[in-house]
Amino acid sequence: MEWTFTDDRPIWQQLTEQLTLRILKGEYPPGERLPGVRELAAQAGVNPNTMQRAMAQLETDGLATGSRTAGRTVTQDVNAIEAAAADRARAAVSQCLRTLEDLGYGPEKILVFVKEELHHD
Repeated sequence: MEWTFTDDRPIWQQLTEQLTLRILKGEYPPGERLPGVRELAAQAGVNPNTMQRAMAQLETDGLATGSRTAGRTVTQDVNAIEAAAADRARAAVSQCLRTLEDLGYGPEKILVFVKEELHHD
């Protein structure tokens, strides 16, 4: 697994986002046991405490459940995963629209761009 980090946000937030994306894409399917904190920390090249914070955030976000004895697993609530994916998609569309509006484009031209990209080979 490839881990990438930038200097603009805390590492634990970037870890949370990358783990979330992997869950949403199905790399970690519903109900699957997640690798341990130490294993993931070693893969990512980060401190285990930093990875622990990211994993705890996955639980807070409802994408993982934890057990002291069994470790963490991806939630089996497919609706929660689908809702998180839809939220992420809406946020991406919203950001794109803000960028296009900042460039001075109105709704009609934005739709033209979207249609062109949808039909782009």
